[in-house]
Amino acid sequence: MRPSLILLPGWGLGNAPLQPLAAALADQAQVAIEPLPAFEHADSERWLDALDERLPRGVWLGGWSLGGMLATLLAARRGADCPGLLTVASNARFTASEAWPAAMPAATFEAFREAYTLNPATTLKRFAMLCSQGAVDFRGLSRRLLEQADGSDSLAGLDLLAALDTREALQQFSGPQLHLFAADDALVPAAAAVAIRALQSVADVRQIEGASHALVIEQVGEVSAAIARFMEAQP
Repeated sequence: MRPSLILLPGWGLGNAPLQPLAAALADQAQVAIEPLPAFEHADSERWLDALDERLPRGVWLGGWSLGGMLATLLAARRGADCPGLLTVASNARFTASEAWPAAMPAATFEAFREAYTLNPATTLKRFAMLCSQGAVDFRGLSRRLLEQADGSDSLAGLDLLAALDTREALQQFSGPQLHLFAADDALVPAAAAVAIRALQSVADVRQIEGASHALVIEQVGEVSAAIARFMEAQP
């Protein structure tokens, strides 16, 4: 029987960016994309409680960017009830700190947050461009992301993205872990892959060359193949 996999989306762009990946994995697993909670606060425990209540037990958990961070925390919470964890372009911390420098500078994030409070639509357009930076068809990918956005962007989600720290969860979860990164990601630096490999030595950490943050779309073939091979290799 095929395993079940739940994918969680990133901030601001809805479920659409994960649809090509879900379709590509359909022969490997029963895949569903779960929307993020629509909260007006950044209380991570309440976000996790909501996801834990909605999602069935015994399923693989995965996600892109913010979704991968939430999947990591939920996998650690569920322990043996989660058979495996998959993340794509997900850092342990989205914003840099002294203890985790392999992330976006805090000042850069704060400037982005301030811009979002002043003009959400313009800032979301900029975000789509940042997600696409490094892609071969940068403008086409950016336009596609923005056209498919479903209005799920929120300040609460942005604040949650800045607040989450999955370092302890990555070390705590003892099940199989695959973490995929993009070499040309403008939002998650390439150094994050090295840092996560050092943090969780038994995890499978890979970097895809010539890919942007939106590798779930532009490199869906390579991403889905890596995930399929990893899932097939598990007992």
